[in-house]
Amino acid sequence: MSSSSPLPPSPPPAEIRAWRDRNALLADRAQALEALAKGYLGAGRLGLLWLWAALFALGWSLVGAALTSLTDVLTAIVGVLLLLLGVGVMIPAGLAVGFGLRKDRRIRELLHQWAELDHDPVLDRNLARPGLSLAWLVPSVLLCAAGLAVCLVLPATAAPGHDTYALVVYGMGLGLICWLTGLAGVAKAAAYRRWVQRSLAAAGPR
Repeated sequence: MSSSSPLPPSPPPAEIRAWRDRNALLADRAQALEALAKGYLGAGRLGLLWLWAALFALGWSLVGAALTSLTDVLTAIVGVLLLLLGVGVMIPAGLAVGFGLRKDRRIRELLHQWAELDHDPVLDRNLARPGLSLAWLVPSVLLCAAGLAVCLVLPATAAPGHDTYALVVYGMGLGLICWLTGLAGVAKAAAYRRWVQRSLAAAGPR
């Protein structure tokens, strides 16, 4: 499922459900949960998260270049242009990340709704997806650690009179972007594992 693919609808309310038998219900449940799981933990979603974060970092780099270039009138003009360009890149990238997070929240709601309909041990075992969870978790933890290290080490090692405040702010901004991107990936992998444990592993036959 790509980021633009429509999500499965919510299951119909109990009073208007019209599955002819339990097998039909399980088939629809399996199809919906499979699509939702792919949409939530698909490799494409991880790539999109990192792509938008990289574009946001590029925009912040342009802003940082603008802040560190204010030395005379000519560089100030160039700095203003870089500042406008950087903000123009950061705004759509930030909005795209926000829309992605909102879509993830909707997917989690649908996962809970469809999982509550019934229980299918074979399908539910396949939905555990430990490999994909690790594929999200490991690089996200590394990115978190790298971003946090930059945020802590850079101001501590900055030399007064040699490293400007603008340079320190610029570097810490990049570190913060890395930390937040990694944190989003860690939270997403953890949320999926919690859903598996609470909604699938702990469920009994209905």
